[in-house]
Amino acid sequence: MSYRILPVVLALAMAGCSTLGDAFDSLNPFSSSAPKMAPLKAIAATAEVRSSWSANVGKAGEYTLSPAVVGNVVYVAAQDGTVAKLEEGRNVWQIKTAMQLSGGVGADGKMVVVGTRSGDVLAFSAVDGRTLWQAKVSSEVLAAPAVGEEGVAVRSGDNRIALLNLADGTRKWVYQRSTPALSIRSTAAPVFADRYLFAGFPGGKLVALALTNGAPIWEGTVAQPKGATEVDRAADVVAAPAVDGRQICAVAFQGRVACFDMGQGGSMVWSRDLSSASGLTLDGRYLFVTDDKGAVHALDRLTGSSLWKQAALFNRKVSAPAVKRGLVAVADGEGVVHFLSREDGSFVARKTTDGTPVRAAVQSIGAGFLVQTAGGSISKFEVQ
Repeated sequence: MSYRILPVVLALAMAGCSTLGDAFDSLNPFSSSAPKMAPLKAIAATAEVRSSWSANVGKAGEYTLSPAVVGNVVYVAAQDGTVAKLEEGRNVWQIKTAMQLSGGVGADGKMVVVGTRSGDVLAFSAVDGRTLWQAKVSSEVLAAPAVGEEGVAVRSGDNRIALLNLADGTRKWVYQRSTPALSIRSTAAPVFADRYLFAGFPGGKLVALALTNGAPIWEGTVAQPKGATEVDRAADVVAAPAVDGRQICAVAFQGRVACFDMGQGGSMVWSRDLSSASGLTLDGRYLFVTDDKGAVHALDRLTGSSLWKQAALFNRKVSAPAVKRGLVAVADGEGVVHFLSREDGSFVARKTTDGTPVRAAVQSIGAGFLVQTAGGSISKFEVQ
């Protein structure tokens, strides 16, 4: 997640929407003047986790460049325009575009798509990296495009959602909604699920869009903005929603985590107060979420009741979690990957990367986890 400061008075004077950055140190755990990272205490490893392969594609700079996982294949990108396909850590192909990349990678095994700071959307063949098409959206692309059977969904920095044609990148439709005077720069990709395209927005809303024309079908309230100032009222859904079966869940910064039933027209199943700018994930029984202080929570996905909380990573700029084989994995602002017990949240293993921050969510891949750092290191960790 990238934050940028704009004074409230200036933001309110502007006609457009401004992004909210490091102006609110007491609220923003990513601020340089926020409390220092909690030191890591030694742990007694009880699970065997090893690095099965690692590679380096190039630095992400100020952006969150998340990789795309398709089976055992990983597609990665760097700020300098590099895009690569890795298979078990082996470089299958690598290309260098002439543009700086600002959004992560979207892929479906046939097509690989990335976005640029100038709003360009670039599509390549997943087979050999050849250029397929180039399109344009309204502003910089901070989120990874989503590639589905219906098209390529792109979220631009002005919170517009565009659906582009798979064949040539022509625009099918664009969804736009009014946004607050201040909002947080979102790297949350839209999500295809249950005949809809889902996206979270400033103001705490989760919206289901019709794939045919982009019309909003239902809208779920994840959080209600509240407070005396625009900073206080910044309650934005800035992480991608998690979907499993009929259930879709989302979390808002300075807001709540909430789950909805897609089969019941988006009716809310439960919600509870919890602020996050990192994100969440689901498994068969639990919802796992990283809060804005760095604590990792396990909640009952049916009721929202708390099962455990791991708070030892205070202010370590902890990523969104991934879950696999009884372990929950998160990574932090020093490139350390932490493995927690799914059942009680205790630390069971720890691995280091290149020492640079991990901004992108940890992802599951095969029997393990995939981590990309801001320094460009790509690592797969396997649970033995």
